[in-house]
Amino acid sequence: MSSEISSVIKIEFNDNNLLSSLFGTADRNIHLLEKLNNVSIDYKGNIVKIEGKKNAVEETKLTLQKLFEDAKKGYEIDDEKIRDTKSFLTLDKSNESKPDLFIQTKKRKIIARSLNQKKYFHLLNNKSIVFAIGPAGTGKTYLAVAKAISCLQKGTIKKMILSRPAVEAGEKLGFLPGDLKEKVDPFLRPIYDALYEMMPFDQVEKKINNGTIEIAPIAFMRGRTLEDCYIILDEAQNTS
Repeated sequence: MSSEISSVIKIEFNDNNLLSSLFGTADRNIHLLEKLNNVSIDYKGNIVKIEGKKNAVEETKLTLQKLFEDAKKGYEIDDEKIRDTKSFLTLDKSNESKPDLFIQTKKRKIIARSLNQKKYFHLLNNKSIVFAIGPAGTGKTYLAVAKAISCLQKGTIKKMILSRPAVEAGEKLGFLPGDLKEKVDPFLRPIYDALYEMMPFDQVEKKINNGTIEIAPIAFMRGRTLEDCYIILDEAQNTS
């Protein structure tokens, strides 16, 4: 019932030079926000008035404030940026009350940013084996590593094993210098990158050295017996 109550909010922005970027050519961005949130937006100088249903007005205010901060950083405010910002703010708000839609690690809180990532989070929390298929850059490895680190920190697992097929792309393993670890490290770099994003560097190195985190090519996993482990197989399409 509260969402039906009419509300008016005024926002004052402290940099007039950014308002043309925020509002868009011929107020294009303002008109898009009015349409998306079903509100009325008027402005005089640097003061913006938003009118409409209470929840919609609050959401519009947060969206404008976030877009203003992005404009300060030099981002272009266009239709895509507005839709993404609105979507992310909505997800952030709904995820706060749903603990299964974010993963907390020591360095950051990882939040689901799309419908498919929500499904992925739910499966990681409720299934023993999960297959994630999708284009590059959609968070398949990143979110799996985040979940593994979270479980390790909570003590629900004793060991984390990250594996990847050492499939060559033109360059032969034998041509790389060093021992076995140094030869396979280039193939496992995406996993290392995800680890360092979520844990302090010294902690990652310590856990790798004491075996709590093990990174190995899939060829060396055959015949092993594993207990209380979180296992991630990256680039599984390259396995036989």
